[in-house]
Amino acid sequence: MDPTTLQAATGCTAVTADQFAAAITDCMDRFGIDTPERQAAFLAQVAHESGRLRYVRELASGQAYEGRADLGNTERGDGQRFKGRGLLQTTGRKNYSELQSKLEEFGYTDVPDFAAEPMRLEEPEWAAASAGLYWATRHLNQYADSGDFITLTKRINGGLNGYEDRCNCWSKAKDALC
Repeated sequence: MDPTTLQAATGCTAVTADQFAAAITDCMDRFGIDTPERQAAFLAQVAHESGRLRYVRELASGQAYEGRADLGNTERGDGQRFKGRGLLQTTGRKNYSELQSKLEEFGYTDVPDFAAEPMRLEEPEWAAASAGLYWATRHLNQYADSGDFITLTKRINGGLNGYEDRCNCWSKAKDALC
């Protein structure tokens, strides 16, 4: 995907499209996000979750995740250290710790130890890769294929938070790709 198409599909700036185009293209290739319908749904969700590729780190402090054993946040400061990062917001020590080996299973090399270097998840390559991994391991292509954007949104967000904006993003992405 070239930067111009990425900009049209997500509403990001030209500079941001230049920074992310190669990483998002590689991610979509590796994780089977390989039809215009799948790509439009993926980019719509990514565009909403990241503020049009503007944010690769959660805006909140992460304090709400402090002490959350379900996220593996068992040490003091884990909530802030392992707050959401990446285009679809990987959150929690446990998820950061597992990310390296999971990405290597999909052929990525020189993958950082995100538990040791959480900020690396903000780099375009890893921000996109983590989003693609999330998409693939939760089998989200099936919802993109069937056009079930409600279930797709719930699988990413847990509910329908921002659904109207997600639909607007989806429409824009379909116009650019389909």
